[in-house]
This record gives sequence, structure tokens and C-alpha cells, in this order.
Amino acid sequence: MSKEKKSINLKPLDDRIVVEPLEAEQKTAGGIVLPDSAQEKPQRGIVVAAGPGRTLENGTKASMSVAVGDEVIYGKYSGSDIEVDGREVKILRESDVLAKVVR
Repeated sequence: MSKEKKSINLKPLDDRIVVEPLEAEQKTAGGIVLPDSAQEKPQRGIVVAAGPGRTLENGTKASMSVAVGDEVIYGKYSGSDIEVDGREVKILRESDVLAKVVR
């Protein structure tokens, strides 16, 4: 069953981004299947929407370091979890992003 990626009906403000978390690991490296209660909360996701950037003191907009489609790693308890159009997403500030995954 393939998961079809559609655009999301949200427009984040300032330096906020909307991230769709990637699935939690189902197995350990040794091949042990983890029950739902033992799975770690995912800390990686794909940016599905990004705001224009925060406004600086001189009135200009700071450019965003992440863009739609980037895979990012964020803090375990960062942002707010919401459901939009039947999809679980997380809204967080750009500063909550710890790193971009480069491939």
C-alpha cells in the first residue's frame, strides 16, 4: 500500500514549518520486533510546508534554512502534534530543527 503525498492545507507563519514524521522503527538492529508501546517517538520527518521566515529588527525577512521536501531531525519533545486532512503532522519552529539529512 503506497502512501500518496499530497500538499497540505496549512500555511505556517514566520519561521515555523510543518513536518510529517517518518514511521517509528518496527524492529531493532538485531531483528527483534518492537511492540507499539516500546517504539521510540520518531525524531525525523519530511518538511511539507514552510513559512516565509522570521522578521528581523530592520523589517526584512530572514531566509529559511529548510525547504519543502527536506528530511530533518528535530528534538524529541519539540513542536505541537496536530491532525490535518487525516494526516498526523508536527508544527515546529525552524530553531527546533537540529539537522537536515543530506544524501
